[in-house]
Amino acid sequence: MQKLLSLMLVLLLLAPATAMAASIEDLQAQIKELSEQLDEMEARVGSTERHVATDRISFYGDLRVKVDSTKQKVTVAQAMMTTAGLVPNPMGMNSVFDETNALLYTTRLRLGMKAKVARNMSFTGRLNMYKNWGDSTGAKVMDSWDAFTMDGTDGGNTNGDFLRVERAFFVWKDIADSPFYLSVGRRPSTYGAPANYRENEKRGGTPSGHLVNFNFDGITVGYHLSTYTDVEGQTLRFCYGQGFESQYGNGTLGLETEVKDAHLGGFNFDVWNTDASWLQLTLFGVKDVTDGFKGLAVMPTVDTNGDGIPDAANTNGYISRLQATTNIGDMILAGVGGGVSLENGMNYFASLGYTHTIANTNYNSMGFGGLLSDAAPIFNAGTGAFTGNYATNGVGQDHNGYSIYVGMQIPAPLGKFGLEYNYGSKFWIPFTQAQDDILGSKLATRGHVGEAYYIFDLNPRAFIKLGALYYDYQYTGSGSPVGLPQKVDSIKAGTAYSAFPVIDTAWDANLSMTVKF
Repeated sequence: MQKLLSLMLVLLLLAPATAMAASIEDLQAQIKELSEQLDEMEARVGSTERHVATDRISFYGDLRVKVDSTKQKVTVAQAMMTTAGLVPNPMGMNSVFDETNALLYTTRLRLGMKAKVARNMSFTGRLNMYKNWGDSTGAKVMDSWDAFTMDGTDGGNTNGDFLRVERAFFVWKDIADSPFYLSVGRRPSTYGAPANYRENEKRGGTPSGHLVNFNFDGITVGYHLSTYTDVEGQTLRFCYGQGFESQYGNGTLGLETEVKDAHLGGFNFDVWNTDASWLQLTLFGVKDVTDGFKGLAVMPTVDTNGDGIPDAANTNGYISRLQATTNIGDMILAGVGGGVSLENGMNYFASLGYTHTIANTNYNSMGFGGLLSDAAPIFNAGTGAFTGNYATNGVGQDHNGYSIYVGMQIPAPLGKFGLEYNYGSKFWIPFTQAQDDILGSKLATRGHVGEAYYIFDLNPRAFIKLGALYYDYQYTGSGSPVGLPQKVDSIKAGTAYSAFPVIDTAWDANLSMTVKF
C-alpha cells in the first residue's frame, strides 16, 4: 500500500512536467507553421510588388562592342571659281592617298524601356549611346556629310559617352473599340526591314529600312486591316513628322528669317507581315527640304574677312553651330520590299527604292549648292574678294533616283551566313543617314556595295558577327541632298572638283559581339 501511494505521488509530480513538455512541443510546431505561412505570404507579397513595379516600367537592351579595320582611296580635288575661270587647288590641298584605319573600336549601348499605361495604352522608349573608344567630344571635323551629327542621325553617329533619346512614344490602340490606333512622339523609324537582317534582329522600325533609317518626331495613325481581311499583319499607317524647326532656337528674335519648317508625311502599308514572309509598300514626301540641319561640327575652314565665305584653315578647331539658311525644294520617296523565310532556315529579301526631287532656285550661300545642284561663289581673280555672284550648275532641275537592295541568309555551322548587295544611282537620295556603318550608310551609296557576314550564335541572347563590306562609289555626295553629284572618275582625272574629299573605293572588315539583356 505504501509503495502504491508512493508511485501515485511520483506520477502526480511528473504530470505537470509532462504536460508542460507537451505544450512546448505544440507551441514549437505552431511557431514553425506560422513561420512557413509568413514566408509564403512574404514571397507572395514580394512577387506582387515586383509585378506592380515592372508593370510600371521595365528595362531591356543590348550592348555591342565592335572593331573595324578600314581602307579608303581618297581624292581631294577642290577648286575656286574666279572671274578668270575655275582655279583648282585654292588652298594647296589637292592630293590622292589611301586613308587607312587599322583598328577602330566602338561601343553601342541601346537601353530600351516600356510601360503599360492602361488596358489599351502603352509607352515605349530607347536610349542610345554610340562612341568610338577614346573620344567623347560630340563634334567631328566636317570632312564629309557623314561627319555632321544632326537630330535625325545622332543615334547612328559616334558622338560621345552620353545617352540620347533615340525613340520615345506612346501607343493608344483599339480606339473606341475599333482597329484604329494613334502613336505620338519620337518615332521608331530606324532598323526597319530589310535592313534588320544584317543586325540579326527582328524588324525594329515601321518604315522601309531601304528608304528610312532616320530619327524624327511625329505622329502615326494606323488601322489594322487584318481585323476585316483576315490577312495576318495587314496594317495601313499614315505618318507625319517635322524634320526642321526654322524659328525657335535659331535666333529669330534678333534676325528675321524666311526659312520654313521642313515637314514630311506619307503612307506605309504592310500588305502582310508574318514570321514566314512579309511585303511592304512605302510612299512619303518631304516638303521644304532645307540646305542643312541644326548640329555641331568643326569646320575645316573659317571666314576671316566677314564676307560669309570660308577662306582659311580652321587650325584652332573652333566648333560651329550649323543651321539651315534656305529651303531648296521638295522630295518624294517610294519603295516596295518583301522577304521570305523558309522552314530550312534560309531567308531571302529584295527591295526597290525610288526618289524624286522637285528643286527650286534657292541654294546655300556658303557654296554647298542647292537640291542636287551646285552653286559656287565667284571671287575676283585679281583681289581675291568675293564678287557676290555664284556660278550655278543644275539649280532648279528635278531628278529621279533609284536603288536596289537584295540579300540572303543561309544556315551554317554554329550560326548563319549572309550575303547582301545594293546599288544606288547618280541622284539616289534616301533618308538612311542614321545607319551606323562606320564608312557611312551603305544604303545611301551612289554606286555599288557588297557585304558578307557570318553570325556565330553563342546562345539565344548573344552572338559574334564577322563581316566585310566593299564600297565602289560611282558618284560623289552619297547621303547628301545638297550639291550636284559628280562622277568619281572625273574627279580622279582632274576634270571635276568637289568641296569635300571624294572616296573612290573602300573596304571595311569588322568583328563584333552583341549581348542582349
